[in-house]
Amino acid sequence: MSTQDRLPRLLSLVPYLLARPGIRIDDAAADFGVAPKQLRKDLELLWMCGLPGYGPGDLIDISFEEDTVTVTFDAGMSRPLRLTGAEATALLVALRALEETPGVDADAIRRAVAKIEAAAGQARPVGVAVGLGVREGAGAARAREVVQEALAAGRALRITYYTASKDEVTERVVDPMRMLLVDGRGYLEAWCRRAEDTRLFRLDRVDGARVLDEPAAPPPHAAPTDTSAGLFQAAPDQLVAVLVLDEDARWVSEYYPVEGVEELSGGRLRVRMRYADPSWLARLLLGLGGDVTVEHPVELGERLRAQAAAAVARMDRHLAST
Repeated sequence: MSTQDRLPRLLSLVPYLLARPGIRIDDAAADFGVAPKQLRKDLELLWMCGLPGYGPGDLIDISFEEDTVTVTFDAGMSRPLRLTGAEATALLVALRALEETPGVDADAIRRAVAKIEAAAGQARPVGVAVGLGVREGAGAARAREVVQEALAAGRALRITYYTASKDEVTERVVDPMRMLLVDGRGYLEAWCRRAEDTRLFRLDRVDGARVLDEPAAPPPHAAPTDTSAGLFQAAPDQLVAVLVLDEDARWVSEYYPVEGVEELSGGRLRVRMRYADPSWLARLLLGLGGDVTVEHPVELGERLRAQAAAAVARMDRHLAST
């Protein structure tokens, strides 16, 4: 587990346990989304943390009794972490987008918004830019409004949708099931009559949407997507490319699903991208020109060089004939 994941949990554990003396370790681990074994390791590390001097009476003191845990000395770590302006803004944007979604408790969301605004204190965001991960564009906002209308009325939708992995635009009739907000992006989950299966449609890739007069009628076996392990799951037939994106090509990591994002010098990123169609990935990477380097697989890099050389040769022949 990375330090980036572990440090916020360690800073939150003491005030959490102070508010719940005698809590079962299994219950605390479930609240933090980690295994009980990992939580015990965290508690063992906290035992060695405390105030300068680091002697008796300076370190955090934790009492274990069977499968329960209690903090008996907090070493000053009694207050929960405060939200930063950016964190509070991201939460508020997500909650306000969710507020108008049919089927949610709008009153509860409004109460949560009020609490976040109050808890943010001096960090309360006013005009803070959230970034591409959570900012909703005009096109996505229009699509969301139409989708919400269809869900509220229980109607089918006709959408024009751009599929990035195939670089194609298709028109589909879908039966809306629900809206999801994942990593700041809105998705429509619906039964797609064209694919005859449940599909997730990113709202910022919906080029047009129209509510139909006919009722939405997903078949009984149309089950909601399990997103507990992430929105997109790797398929057995997918290949993996390791790419280094220059600063001007970082948008690729925000527009397409990638894994293992690693910051490099000069604003570059190293990412892992899964793909099923080598031709599609080659077209994408050729369009980036010199802003991308293929580290793996070797054959993908060779394919790009061959296609680029062939394109240059065709242009030379064209220029020579004019």
